[in-house]
Amino acid sequence: MKGLLTLAFQFLFFLSYAQQNLVPYVRPLIGTEKMGHTFPGATVPFGAVQLSPDTDTISYERNGKYNGDVYRYCAGYKYEDKTIVGFSHTHFSGTGHSDLGDFLVMPTQGRLQLNPGVASDTKTGFRSAFSHDNEVAEAGYYRVKLDDDNILAELTATNRVGVHQYTFSKSDASHIILDMMAGIYNYDEKVVWTYIRVVNDTLVTGYRHTNGWARTRTEYFAMTFSKPFKSYGQQNFDKPQVYRGFWRKFDQNHNFPEIAGKRLRMHFDFDTQEGEKIKVKMALSPVSQQNALENMRAEATHWNFDGYKKQAQLQWNQELNKIQIEASENEKINFYTSLYHTFINPTVYMDVNGQYKGLDQDVHKAEGFTNYTTFSLWDTYRALHPFFNLVQPSRNNDMVASMMKHYDQSTLKMLPVWSHYANDNWCMSGYHSVSVLSDAIIKGVYKGDPMKALEACIATSNHRDYEGIGAYIDRGYIPAEQNGTSVSNTLEYAYDDWAIAQLAKKLGRSDVYETYQKRAQNWKNVFDNSIRFMRPRLADGSFKKDFDLLSTHGQGFIEGNSWNFSFFVPQDPQALMQAMGGAKIFAARLDTLFSMHLPDQFFAETEDITREGIIGGYIHGNEPAHHVAYLYNWAGQPWKTQARVRMILNMQYKPTSDGLGGNDDCGQMSAWYLFSSMGFYPVAPGSEVYALGSPLVKNAKIQLENGQSFTIEAINQSDKHVYVEKVLLNGKPVTNWQLSHADVLKGGKLTFYMSTKPARK
Repeated sequence: MKGLLTLAFQFLFFLSYAQQNLVPYVRPLIGTEKMGHTFPGATVPFGAVQLSPDTDTISYERNGKYNGDVYRYCAGYKYEDKTIVGFSHTHFSGTGHSDLGDFLVMPTQGRLQLNPGVASDTKTGFRSAFSHDNEVAEAGYYRVKLDDDNILAELTATNRVGVHQYTFSKSDASHIILDMMAGIYNYDEKVVWTYIRVVNDTLVTGYRHTNGWARTRTEYFAMTFSKPFKSYGQQNFDKPQVYRGFWRKFDQNHNFPEIAGKRLRMHFDFDTQEGEKIKVKMALSPVSQQNALENMRAEATHWNFDGYKKQAQLQWNQELNKIQIEASENEKINFYTSLYHTFINPTVYMDVNGQYKGLDQDVHKAEGFTNYTTFSLWDTYRALHPFFNLVQPSRNNDMVASMMKHYDQSTLKMLPVWSHYANDNWCMSGYHSVSVLSDAIIKGVYKGDPMKALEACIATSNHRDYEGIGAYIDRGYIPAEQNGTSVSNTLEYAYDDWAIAQLAKKLGRSDVYETYQKRAQNWKNVFDNSIRFMRPRLADGSFKKDFDLLSTHGQGFIEGNSWNFSFFVPQDPQALMQAMGGAKIFAARLDTLFSMHLPDQFFAETEDITREGIIGGYIHGNEPAHHVAYLYNWAGQPWKTQARVRMILNMQYKPTSDGLGGNDDCGQMSAWYLFSSMGFYPVAPGSEVYALGSPLVKNAKIQLENGQSFTIEAINQSDKHVYVEKVLLNGKPVTNWQLSHADVLKGGKLTFYMSTKPARK
């Protein structure tokens, strides 16, 4: 889901490589005030743990209404903030809505305080001031000095375990706080219940059940300390209950081993020597406390913090070496930061024994696949999952298998829309999992039952009571009176139906193919031929009279306007071009989109769109137009695709603290960059065809999982050489500005000859 702009404060660091010395360029992104939705902490590729600092704890609501300021904390961290309240273990990367922030840990010293206090005065609570001068973020590692108590905090992770190391000064009052109340997009009733069990003086287990974006989410933990604590206690911030039960016989606030409630904070107390390091391991599980402990025993058997850090960074280096590039220093930073982002989500969602919590809230065991969660499909079907089909096919196979298990466990018998942690939060529009399934099967990635996958796609697309699907089936469009995003929903369903048709064709189901190929034409029903734009249509068949092409609010579109969505027919650009009046008019309209001025008033009511993500009227900071720059190819003007792509690459992606022109949305923005900087892009996932553009790299070598390698070379590459004079695939001319997935899998070389002048012939 798009939000404001996600950008990144990026820290340059250098790894010791197991392979080629390729990627000293990753700068994990940290959210700025304008784009505050990417976390800077420690995780491994696709890890279940994302251990990261949270810089404030503001509420989702204010006076009973939505608090707009909370939007800046989608990832828990906002770069402009000057305090840290603690380090929590689960985060989303670059989303415009949020959840998670589980099990916040914070080291303190001196007077015990169990309230975070306020940012304007850190003495009021356990939060601490910090400076970016004393902060380092690397792939798999984070370090910061907590200024108030002069504590050095260091974080790293395994797949399922967050590993902390805190360096204290001498004191008989050192504390480690465990905050069970803290969360992201929090409000008073979000935490349904928490439970904590002190097993001994180094081991604590428990769980937390929340009701948020995921309506029913339970996360379990096992927490162990490298040194026995001398005492411990808790404070319960629950409102007083009339019924207190007979637990009141005990003093539950001090050294009591079994605690339960909605609003709890624990403290664990230590004597420390100067420079003493206390380490903490926090293992997570979606299933049970015992599984969390088993995860810890399997993945984190020792107390060598530097060993865990090295292991995490070797994992990152192995993944980042899947693509090796030659480019300028800034382009390398952008490229490997983008690659880093694409390998954060989706996340592993199962224990080392294969167990996971299913959508039915029962415990299941993954047999023959790794179960994943965090599917931001409205975003990621466009480029992230197609990118995985190229560089992470085994993982994408498992992701599709996870979606199929979601379908099996769903009482509604629907594939996921936006799923996380054994829930579907139903965010955004379309049923884009069908695109992911179709693309994976057509490209030979998914190893499961393709006929069952087709059945799941059909069932999902025919769920009449979900967001206008019934009206869409009956009328061929969604009436504007029935749905506030009637036009964009119609367009997205039509594309998804085309994807189903392609899958049916692949499987020889001509009856299904014909039905869905016809449904794929439904975009025409919201195309107003009198103005040649997409427009809301009423139930009586007429088009809405009060209509504004530029407005992003109340016009029938989600996170965009008619100018951007009128080009959303990726399944058939040729037909759209003819509907708009032919190639010349089509290209001219694209020119206008990129050169016009979109006044602020037209997106003032849409918090998901800001000026930084806009070029002319083209909104790159939101996904629906990500394919648009490539449409010039269909109009016979590929040199304009080349110029626009290079312009977007340079304007929307920079190695600075505000260098990304939109929310990364679980890797979609970054996947666009990776494809485009290598010179090709999947305009319509579900097709094996990539559209060619203008590569930014001088050379890129993709290490394919089948053992082959595919190389992209740009001859005469420079900032001014943005145009492509000719393209050769393994020495043979490419004349249609297309590349097939099958040709890439065979391995070989794609050579672009770059020029300062357009090749108009």
